[in-house]
Amino acid sequence: MTEMLERPTIIDVPHGSAGFQELCRTVLSMDVPDGYRAEIIGGKIVMSPWSLLCYTPIMQSIEMQLRPHVPAAHRIAMAPNLVAFPEQERCYGPDLYAAAASAFKGRRRGHFLDREALSLAVELTSPSTRDQDWKDKLRVYGTSGVPVYLLLDMLDEMASVFWEPSEEGYVKRDTVAFGETLHIPAPFDCQLDTADFLDALRDDEDE
Repeated sequence: MTEMLERPTIIDVPHGSAGFQELCRTVLSMDVPDGYRAEIIGGKIVMSPWSLLCYTPIMQSIEMQLRPHVPAAHRIAMAPNLVAFPEQERCYGPDLYAAAASAFKGRRRGHFLDREALSLAVELTSPSTRDQDWKDKLRVYGTSGVPVYLLLDMLDEMASVFWEPSEEGYVKRDTVAFGETLHIPAPFDCQLDTADFLDALRDDEDE
């Protein structure tokens, strides 16, 4: 069910150009159809479906495995929050993310997470978001300094992790097939077991 947001006289939005701030106000005030999320990508509001049901156990597995290794004073969540990248006029709603706990405190902090609070962003591709996850989001997360980007390609059944962000994007990458173990680098420095990812995608008739 779509949550209807109250319409205050002034809506807290990130800093940025006047056009970007207006897009942020529009996202907060629009009535998004059930089952969809709205993001700001390339100066436009883009709506895409929420993840398939079979993605949920995969995200839960990632959250459970990474939670003990989250940096001090950070939290990992699947909450539908938008992360603002004002310099690049983007607002993304990651499928899963880790961020500084302080970013969630205080009523006056608004509706958007600051990109500088992120220690991890996780995206699971779908047919409608695959290009965005591999191109736009990969570039923006990397050039904006997000320490770790975990990308699960649900079509190819591959997990890729990117780290060491720079002005040119991520410097390092590692990829494994679902079923194998992937090392998640600092500040997590742990192993992610993807063995149960294939089980979540298997149809009942395949068993």
